[in-house]
Amino acid sequence: MNASFPQKIISLFAFFFCLCKISAQTTDSLDFQQWSIPFDWIESFLQDTDSEGTFDFNTFFDQLELYAQNPINLNKATEEELYDLGLLSDVQIINFLNYRAQAGDLIAIYELQAVRGFDLQTIRRILPFISLDAKSKQYQKSITSMLREGQNELYVRWSRFLEQQKGFRVDASNPYLGDPNQLYIRYKHSYSNKLSYGITAEKDRGEEFFKGSNPNGFDFYSAHIFLRDYTPWLKEIAVGDFSLNMGQGLLALTGFSRGKGAQVNSIKRSGPILKAYTSVNEVNFMRGLGSTLKLGNVEFTAFYSTRGIDGNIIAQDTTDLDEDLRFISSLDRSGLHRTATEIAKKNSIQLQSIGGVIKYKIQNAHIAINAIYNQLDGDLARPLAPYANFRFTGNQLFGVSTDYSYIYKNINFFGETAYSENGALATLNGLLVGLDQKVDLSLFYRYYPRNYQSFFAAPLGEIRNGTNETGIYMGLEIRPHPNWRLAAYIDMWENPWLRFNVDAPSQGHEYRVRLTYFKKRKFEAYVELRDEVKAINLPDNETKLNQVIPNRTFQTRIHFGNKVSKALELRTRLDVGFADNQINAYQRGFVLYQDVIYRPIGFPLSCTTRFAIFDTDSFSARYYSFENNLIYAFSVPAYYNRGTRFYFNIRYKGIRNLTVEARYDQTFWTNEDSFGSGGEEIDGQTRSRVSAQLIYRF
Repeated sequence: MNASFPQKIISLFAFFFCLCKISAQTTDSLDFQQWSIPFDWIESFLQDTDSEGTFDFNTFFDQLELYAQNPINLNKATEEELYDLGLLSDVQIINFLNYRAQAGDLIAIYELQAVRGFDLQTIRRILPFISLDAKSKQYQKSITSMLREGQNELYVRWSRFLEQQKGFRVDASNPYLGDPNQLYIRYKHSYSNKLSYGITAEKDRGEEFFKGSNPNGFDFYSAHIFLRDYTPWLKEIAVGDFSLNMGQGLLALTGFSRGKGAQVNSIKRSGPILKAYTSVNEVNFMRGLGSTLKLGNVEFTAFYSTRGIDGNIIAQDTTDLDEDLRFISSLDRSGLHRTATEIAKKNSIQLQSIGGVIKYKIQNAHIAINAIYNQLDGDLARPLAPYANFRFTGNQLFGVSTDYSYIYKNINFFGETAYSENGALATLNGLLVGLDQKVDLSLFYRYYPRNYQSFFAAPLGEIRNGTNETGIYMGLEIRPHPNWRLAAYIDMWENPWLRFNVDAPSQGHEYRVRLTYFKKRKFEAYVELRDEVKAINLPDNETKLNQVIPNRTFQTRIHFGNKVSKALELRTRLDVGFADNQINAYQRGFVLYQDVIYRPIGFPLSCTTRFAIFDTDSFSARYYSFENNLIYAFSVPAYYNRGTRFYFNIRYKGIRNLTVEARYDQTFWTNEDSFGSGGEEIDGQTRSRVSAQLIYRF
């Protein structure tokens, strides 16, 4: 049976290919780096976590690529579509909608310069994805035609570390059962932004492949069929895996969501309720059916999802009841299945989710009612740790919320209030204002009580899970000159109950200021200051009680980007700062790197490279920096300890419809003799990785 599975996969791909007409034109893969997409929010997201990572943002960039092929008609674009584009701040969106409402349809793209907050840099960034096409939506296209005329993509990606990790050693106490190769395959067919279907498969390092726990090949499979705007009343239909976006995230927001960052006025959640899911995050998605119907000004969305999730099961025998009771001691969100322990957790729990949204929309406003019911096939037990006293226990959880948005001239009021089954009430409310042609303001208040419960909550906040937090945020952007921009925010919060590694109620604050100078497409430079103070535990060995003390992190960043020619771009960055608390005292550090990006015009080979040196006293003084990687793979590693880091990417596009990429990166530490911990540990002072990717479009 196992030997025939590769043949089944080949046959399945062949079937998909036969459905579609092979394009006679060469379609180059999109190079997102050239479009100045703001990756700062990825760095900002990681700055508040304790781990580095490589991320798969296919859901976001798939949508961006569709807009490149089928630009948004600005004279018909909705707030959801503009937000979905991901390249405009919330204030820029409301300024554009207000301008269009007052001035009518745009006659030329150049008219965007009259919209508040639309500087030349913003306009250049969105140009590949917008148009003023006056044609109305065409609903008469048949599904057969969309299958035949659409575009197909096949991605194959491989990577591995060159040094041996501890989990692969024969003497490992909890060995990895698979090989050290990481594999990724994706096939997708799309027609405009109306139809999409595809299959994604991934195997992480250490996971078995066509053997053991994975006799059918990959450890993770994902498939989707997604149809949008098929008729005037059928807005969306999703089959298979999909993302769910309800309100402002108090009830449910799956997939990646932006947090606080350099885009200081991007604090609002918006976009379609249902979206195709093409990422490889094995935790945060829905699997089932969903649909949105539009009847006049009212939209009805319903969905059902059932899928396995990872967790620890404790079965208790009850002879008198003649059955076993299933108790869930904990849930596992890593998505890794390398060892016997991790494999035992895989899909051991079934989670069913059902819900819907009723939304009433008029030109510049909406109000919606959202509901979701989740059920586990076992009882989730309460953890013993005091900080988790108010977390969900049991096997079913119901939540309901109402969200709203109202745009009046250059002001946008928005918010959501949610109720969880245990009686907790959470709310958030925000205000976006274009104060002037050169000044934008955002305000955001949140109240997430300690006992608020939701499986998929991801609202804006410091903790990000929508519980145990009250805070207020203010962002401000000033453009005193066409070449200058000042962006800043301040966020203050308090946690009324204990948190992980914080054994008492606490509070904190953070501010960030960035001054940017840019000159057309040639040069960009900015200086940024970031200061954050939040609580951590200070262990007391005598009393065995932890004290709660403030931990301060201060960082300064200086960045230069210079396009020497159409083919060559240089980027230089210096990060300097410190972390200070009573545990580790004063921890200093810096990172200095140089990027070289070379894309010769009319030549099939291009490359990017970086050399970085860093010196920090500890992980507490770490710095996150975005790295160019293979298409659709984005790395944001943490730079800490003392040493150097180097990577080199090469891309070849000399064969019709084919893109071939390769990458090599290496980190060298001078003050440590090993990398990582547990099964990921590598003995030695270097950690090297090689990667390759093939993309075929037809």
